[in-house]
Amino acid sequence: MRSLTLHLKVLITLLVSLGILITAYQIFIQGIPITEDATDDLWNIDAKVEFQANPRDPIKVQMFVPPLNRDYVSLNESFISNNYGVSINRVDGNRKVTWSARRASGNQTLYYRLVLTKRYSGEKPKDKGPIFRDSIPVEGAEKIAAEALLAPIRQHSADVETFITETIKRVNNINDDNVKLLLAGDPSTSRKAQVIELLLSIAHVPMERVHTIRLISEQAQSPELWLRSFNGENWLYFNPETGEQGLPTDRLIWWTGDDNLVNVDGGKKAQVTFSMNNSEMNAIRLAKLTDENTDADFLEYSLYGLPLQTQQTYQIMIMIPIGVLVILILRNLIGIQTLGTFTPVLIALAFRETQLGFGIVLFTIITALGLSLRSYLEHLKLQMLPRLSVVLTFVVVLIAVISLFSHKLGLERGLSVALFPMVILTMTIERLSITWEERGGGHAFKVGVGTIIAASLAHVLMSIPELIYFIFTFPAVLMILVGFMLAMGRYRGYRLTELFRFKAFLKD
Repeated sequence: MRSLTLHLKVLITLLVSLGILITAYQIFIQGIPITEDATDDLWNIDAKVEFQANPRDPIKVQMFVPPLNRDYVSLNESFISNNYGVSINRVDGNRKVTWSARRASGNQTLYYRLVLTKRYSGEKPKDKGPIFRDSIPVEGAEKIAAEALLAPIRQHSADVETFITETIKRVNNINDDNVKLLLAGDPSTSRKAQVIELLLSIAHVPMERVHTIRLISEQAQSPELWLRSFNGENWLYFNPETGEQGLPTDRLIWWTGDDNLVNVDGGKKAQVTFSMNNSEMNAIRLAKLTDENTDADFLEYSLYGLPLQTQQTYQIMIMIPIGVLVILILRNLIGIQTLGTFTPVLIALAFRETQLGFGIVLFTIITALGLSLRSYLEHLKLQMLPRLSVVLTFVVVLIAVISLFSHKLGLERGLSVALFPMVILTMTIERLSITWEERGGGHAFKVGVGTIIAASLAHVLMSIPELIYFIFTFPAVLMILVGFMLAMGRYRGYRLTELFRFKAFLKD
């Protein structure tokens, strides 16, 4: 007996722990929202390319587009042009679109449109980078100035991260004579990046330029330059103006390297303008779209991977354990008597079609009339199978009559009574009549009322949209419910209704 109790406790602990761990993994690691109302940002970005074409030359326009291999995933990408061929290729970790045409004249406008969202799940891909580079050749005064700047940088740094930060701070001190010499009168961000790259190359620290776009609605902007270096494990991002480390979450990497954003062969005066706006989408729907557009296994083995029609069926089925749990609590802890455990749950499912109030009325009418017929048939001394057949036929006819009168009276809700499980009603009538014969009419009435109460409460809980979403999205919660049911299986204590039964003993 003691070993059985220990075995049960271990089983309950295992089920509850697994349920909690799996659900926590889905919420905190996979990032699945716990409410259906949760939404995620969806960004729509337009890049407008304008240039003036040379009328006699073939046109080839090349522009960098986001690689989308870090924090974002594309849901839709389109290239809008008139009479231009379009192709995409990858060059040195970048993506580049090429528009081409044999002839064009006058002002030309091309569009690149991108719809993206945050990468929703799975491990974000990690790119590798160089950890060593050769020095950039430098001679004369520039070499002396560079060495003069590097001496305190080496003294005040301990690793690659602090070395780069210190270098950026030194280069941004434009009052330093050595910095002035290296900048050569050009304090632009691009020139500062060149000087920073020069100093880092002398120390054999690799550095790349990263051109980013800030995700902010309805605000004109141009690409912002950042620097990055690989420390052997991760990319380190730095602002070349402030030395700030870490790429902000609202930055989208557009391309890396020293090349210009757009190049035009056969044209001139090329310029690119960006416009963007964001909207919100249901988080689960967005996650499904994300999963369809990537190789991530998010939601692959969840119920959301089923066809939509099957999902609707499982949204009903997966709530049955909730109804069973309600009946279990009402019977074992409170002491309400019902017609078994599953009959009230099936009646609760039928209430989904008729709605609760109308369903209770219909259930009461059909059951009362069915009991009357069952009582009459009992006097005919029929066997059980013919008796059940007659009752079932009577229930079908009664349902048809109620539906007909409901339609004539304009009560369309009554038409849904046809979806009531006729077999369940028939068996309910049969079981109530047997209870009446064995325990009396009072007990049968008490059991019938208890069944209606249990079915109603189960229906209310099984129809809560938030609960349906949570159980359907996190089905591992059912393992926790099973653990609770197993624990209740050994309960031998008093029920709440027994407090009223034994109230007289308490007075004595």
